[in-house]
Amino acid sequence: MTAKTTAKKADKTTETAAKGFEDIAAFGQQNVEAIVKASEAAAKVTETLTEEITTYSKKSFEDAVAVAQELATARTATELFEKQSEFAKSAFEGFVAQATKMNELYMAAAKDVTAPINERVQAAGALKPFAA
Repeated sequence: MTAKTTAKKADKTTETAAKGFEDIAAFGQQNVEAIVKASEAAAKVTETLTEEITTYSKKSFEDAVAVAQELATARTATELFEKQSEFAKSAFEGFVAQATKMNELYMAAAKDVTAPINERVQAAGALKPFAA
């Protein structure tokens, strides 16, 4: 092997290595950006869930106060039990509806928060190994 051939081979190897390092740096930057996106999505989701829980809690408290006032107007034990039964049924239905809504929010949240990371995992799986 001549000095010229060796120099060409060394230049090609150096170029390949430099390109590889650039690709690694770009891939790392994209990973950081994905983490930032996931964090932003998590913050937004947390805000949405907090608002939903607060709204439901406030409504539940207001309903309970209204029912307590309504129960106080009962003139007989039968009327009291009927009103209590109506409230229990209404409260249970409201709870089930809220639980369903929260489940949907949590599922959407998980999808939104993990999407940027999942994209990077797929990108990592598609990487080609360095040629020697």
